[in-house]
Amino acid sequence: MAGTVAKYLSLVKFSHTIFAMPFALAGYVYALEYSGVGFHWALLVQVLLCMVFARNAAMGFNRWADRKIDAENPRTAAREIPSGAITATAAAWFTASNAAGFLIVAVTINRLTLFLAPVALFILLGYSYTKRFTAWSHIVLGTALAIAPVGAYIAVTGGIAMVPMLLGVIVLTWVSGFDILYSLQDAAHDREHGLHSVPARFGPSTAVCISIIIHVITVYGVYVLGKFVYAGWMYWTGSGVFIALLVLQHIVFLPSRTHRIAASFGLINGCSSIIFAAFAIADMLTLNWGEQFWL
Repeated sequence: MAGTVAKYLSLVKFSHTIFAMPFALAGYVYALEYSGVGFHWALLVQVLLCMVFARNAAMGFNRWADRKIDAENPRTAAREIPSGAITATAAAWFTASNAAGFLIVAVTINRLTLFLAPVALFILLGYSYTKRFTAWSHIVLGTALAIAPVGAYIAVTGGIAMVPMLLGVIVLTWVSGFDILYSLQDAAHDREHGLHSVPARFGPSTAVCISIIIHVITVYGVYVLGKFVYAGWMYWTGSGVFIALLVLQHIVFLPSRTHRIAASFGLINGCSSIIFAAFAIADMLTLNWGEQFWL
């Protein structure tokens, strides 16, 4: 039983849930602070379940949809479906059950989550096919993860506001930029097999420049959010560490050093997410962040 669970956790790279989860918690805590809604364990569990179900469905579908592509790539040939550790049918059932779990939980939260859950699921699953026709699939992936803080805010308030939207922009650009760097590993393979990515289309050096430009937008988003809510020193401290880790990525993961990506890529980005969100949450709890208008 433990071995089977471990296989499915590996299938969906469950440890990478840490990329979006802290931002979702930031959106959730801000919603509680701003709206005045009292804390309820049941709602927190619903938000966390939606996060887990949605990501499991997205990653499970990605592995199922890409099973033949993964089998042709030496870097990914050992993944669970190509290696036979999990059958394609089992992966499809796993994906379907998690998608159903996400929809069931989402529709029990409020009316807006009821209406938006299918849209979110479409984006999460649709990402897997974008690399077949566009080099900008990284942006779609960023959009999929950017749903997390916005969705958490909607779950609490039943509405939308500027702060979770700004958090979403930060996630979108941060993820898009680092996914371009991650794709450096497969640039040559993708080009040879008709798959699309920024590195495959523009070359590794230009791809790194594009990633830097996108991450500059991330930094600007961090600045705008801090100024918008009149953030305090804890937010700016966490932001400084977050930005330093962004810079570190562009020093460590050069086109000539793609071998380093597998070893430390997840660690650096996981730490970035946790640190930024933790300091932001501490700051909003201390200062009671403001909100200037509703969208």
